[in-house]
Amino acid sequence: MKASKFSDAQKAFIVKRGEEGVPVAEICREAGISQATYFNWRKKYAGLMPSEMKRLRELEQENARLKKIAADLSLDKEMLQDIVKRNVWSALSLQGF
Repeated sequence: MKASKFSDAQKAFIVKRGEEGVPVAEICREAGISQATYFNWRKKYAGLMPSEMKRLRELEQENARLKKIAADLSLDKEMLQDIVKRNVWSALSLQGF
């Protein structure tokens, strides 16, 4: 994903201006962003300070890393279960079942 050219403080300032009643079209024109970007930021960052925004980003990255680990472990478990199943069937066929 492309890194934003806006810092957390800039995003917080832009969202805060919208909360103060400045028209969204004016905010977007001055900042050089689309209204969709503004509303995405508002949904994600409304009421957060820049330090909280940084912490949120860190938590999202940690969550993504943990999800990847969980997916890898699930795949490993599935492969091991498949191997065990094959070994059981091989053992049973050798015994004449």
